[in-house]
Amino acid sequence: MNIKLETPLTKEKVKNLKSGDIVSLTGTIYTSRDAGHKRMIEEYEKTGKFPFDMENAIIYYAGPSPAKPNQVIGSAGPTTSGRMDAYAPFMIEKGQTGMIGKGARNQDVINAMKKYGAVYFGATGGAGALISSHIKKSELIAYEDLGAEAIRKLYVEDFPLIVIIDAEGNNLYETERAKYEK
Repeated sequence: MNIKLETPLTKEKVKNLKSGDIVSLTGTIYTSRDAGHKRMIEEYEKTGKFPFDMENAIIYYAGPSPAKPNQVIGSAGPTTSGRMDAYAPFMIEKGQTGMIGKGARNQDVINAMKKYGAVYFGATGGAGALISSHIKKSELIAYEDLGAEAIRKLYVEDFPLIVIIDAEGNNLYETERAKYEK
């Protein structure tokens, strides 16, 4: 099913998304990779706060390249999501409802998604320049010293995604592969 979706990604919206749905996302999302996730958790453990409101948030696992003149952002393709698997269950427990990346997730992440209500969206790897055309605003909000891995607040319009794993644990990587193994 093709779905137009706007942020914030509430639990109610999460419940309606199913593995295999094609999504056009509009609204605010945040970028972070493993170094940013590690730092956010360390900060939370010290202060009880994240650099942005985690409730109903979507984190895009990306480290965008610098913007060229007259561009909002440089190439912004997804990074391998498994690098965030050690951190994702904690973030989901604290209110995160969406993740965007590429590649498989481990069972701990899937269990947290099912328990707390979150989804994992896939973005097309190798299409970073095309994806960046859907990013209309970019603001560095934390950890500038991390360079490409700093936390950015993005405003996206019709950001093309597919639901890989839904809040019930249905996993497109498994269901589609099974069709071809028969």
